[in-house]
Amino acid sequence: MTEQEQEHDVADTGSSTRSGFVALIGATNAGKSTLVNRLVGAKVSIVSHKVQTTRAIVRGIAIHDNAQIVFMDTPGIFKPRRRLDRAMVTTAWGGAKDADQIMFLIDSERGLKGDAEKILEALKEVHQPKILVLNKIDRVSPEDLLKLAKAANDVVPFERTFMISALNGSGCKDAMDYLAKALPEGPWYYPEDQISDLPMRQLAAEITREKLFLRLHQELPYSSHVETEKWEERKDGSVRIEQVIYVERDSQKKIALGKNGEAIKAISMASRKELSEILEQPVHLFLFVKVRENWGDDPERFREMGLEFPR
Repeated sequence: MTEQEQEHDVADTGSSTRSGFVALIGATNAGKSTLVNRLVGAKVSIVSHKVQTTRAIVRGIAIHDNAQIVFMDTPGIFKPRRRLDRAMVTTAWGGAKDADQIMFLIDSERGLKGDAEKILEALKEVHQPKILVLNKIDRVSPEDLLKLAKAANDVVPFERTFMISALNGSGCKDAMDYLAKALPEGPWYYPEDQISDLPMRQLAAEITREKLFLRLHQELPYSSHVETEKWEERKDGSVRIEQVIYVERDSQKKIALGKNGEAIKAISMASRKELSEILEQPVHLFLFVKVRENWGDDPERFREMGLEFPR
């Protein structure tokens, strides 16, 4: 296609299409990753009951009517205690300030307590258009939902308020209808069939990290990190993937391996199954556990996670 044809193509479609970035922010475990996966219609962000699972910004791309909506699943905002915590919170607010729309997600059961209340106060200083989303509405009475919506809007005047269940999809279409009309006119940022900007090697590592949390969430602390070290496409149509789980101490390595290697086998099996479904090809997954003391102070690990290293 010539440059003139490209310009003509943009001119033809720019006025009829919309596109933009929507940052999901909220306290930890508000349901942001579950909601992004629901709105995109595919697994693009890892989900677990352990708080602060999302570490960097994950972009999930959805097409709705004539709009391409790029959802930015940001790390939950909380009071940081460690360097990794500070990097995650900084990343979350940075994502919000770069977005066309901000979607503030509240766990309706917990309401405006703790971190959610602090985030709401901080949103007063953020000038982008903002919508309020009350999640987990099936667990709260309609009367309490209305009170919560009013309390939040009394602090920050949101453009719209939506009441949804990220788990079963209730109310999600209304939010999508609104965003599809609210985003600016212009050409799409990504190809129509792309659902995430996360490289496959990184997504594979995130999936294994999710299975690690799901299996060992009571025992293994946050000081663990997964990297995909080798990715080999084989002639028989399968793929061989080698990943390393980094922990900080020998005691954590024993937990990750489990008695007679049972834990690491279960994690590998669950991760391999999901990766095979996503890649639509057989996967040979090999997991290794290595001790790397104080990896949370290593700038290279932060770059690998897509985070800025805070000084």
